[in-house]
Amino acid sequence: MARWIAEWHPDDPAFWESSGKRVARRNLIFSILAEHLGFTVWTLWSIVATKMGAYEFSTDQLFWLVALPNLVGSVLRVPYTFGPAKVGGRNFTVMSAMLLLIPAVLLGVAVNNPATPYWLFLVIAALAGFGGGNFASSMANITYFYPRNKQGVALGLNAAGGNIGVSSVQLVMPLVIGAFGLAAAGWFWIPFVVVAAACAWFFMDNLTSAKADPRQQLAVAGKAQTWIMSFLYIGTFGSFIGYSTAFPLLSKSLFPEAPFAAVAFVGPLLGSLIRPVGGWLADRLGGAPVTLWNFAGMGGGVLLVWLASGSGNFWLFFLAFQLLFVTAGIGNGSTYRMIPAIFQAKAIAERGESEEALMYGKRQASAAIGIISAVGALGGFLINRAFGMAFAAAGTPAPAFLAFGVFYVSCFALTWWCYTRKVGASVVASLAYARV
Repeated sequence: MARWIAEWHPDDPAFWESSGKRVARRNLIFSILAEHLGFTVWTLWSIVATKMGAYEFSTDQLFWLVALPNLVGSVLRVPYTFGPAKVGGRNFTVMSAMLLLIPAVLLGVAVNNPATPYWLFLVIAALAGFGGGNFASSMANITYFYPRNKQGVALGLNAAGGNIGVSSVQLVMPLVIGAFGLAAAGWFWIPFVVVAAACAWFFMDNLTSAKADPRQQLAVAGKAQTWIMSFLYIGTFGSFIGYSTAFPLLSKSLFPEAPFAAVAFVGPLLGSLIRPVGGWLADRLGGAPVTLWNFAGMGGGVLLVWLASGSGNFWLFFLAFQLLFVTAGIGNGSTYRMIPAIFQAKAIAERGESEEALMYGKRQASAAIGIISAVGALGGFLINRAFGMAFAAAGTPAPAFLAFGVFYVSCFALTWWCYTRKVGASVVASLAYARV
């Protein structure tokens, strides 16, 4: 029997301290667990692709296997966003977790057959995209549990816990595959997925106040802020997931003798752990200024990586890449903090300071989070395809790095123009006077 909470008022200080904080924390913990498993399944192919030498696929073909889960996961984020509002956050977390068993089982079966065709591997890689959709439903759900002034840290922790799944895969999978063979990359995660689904069933809650008509939520797609933030999120989260999944195969292509498999997990781990710091900084300093200067850092980072990629020194390349992971993580937290702040501020401006306005703003923010996270995740696909095409056309990733640098410059300019530039004597504040 589904467990529903009918009365939920997180912005009421008395309610929050008496019972809301405890319930919100419990739901956050088990949301993180399920989302973490989603990311592990989503990014499995970043390691599996480096271990498929027996199949003699080209570098471009291998980058397709890494890129395809990102593409499917980004598309699934749109319907996944509306799942919690339709059937309940707890119920949807259970269902989305159980779907992860499909790509895990199929991977374990397929790699045991040396005659498995390339097209079938593409299908299985695409199904791993189920894990990418989990992020949108988890973040949309947790938005409802926390008050406005605590959403930056809460969303940052929820996202970081999921993002660390990339690091888990890249730390654990080389050891598991080395000990038990490539098929273990699929079988290993099955008991963990089952445990995550069971924990969601027994310990999470559905909120009656979070229920909404998906058609009404989709109206947020008509707002300019949704698409501006989507573009910026390609630059932050798209960079994080793209670089995380591309790094092992990129390192193998550039430095085949380097111990890249032993250290591939470090960048995704740094980017994940620092994400809540980005949310905290945005809570204190404002999302727009943090995001603006972070894009400047990302532009400098991609220049350093570009130079290091041709140096012949793997460790120089590795260290330069860590700057990209750190700045992508900070940007993830700061841009995600801007989303609920923008839509809740606009709701208050339009409807006044009331609980009804706050709930309306949360529904708008929840829907926007799904669309923005979906578009942003496309960056993971685009980065891997950029590397694949660069190697196919030029035998080097240099053209891809040039394109990334130009993109970060455009993100910097867009953030400045929309959120931080001065208009006359006033400042266009990202968190209070966002424009449509």
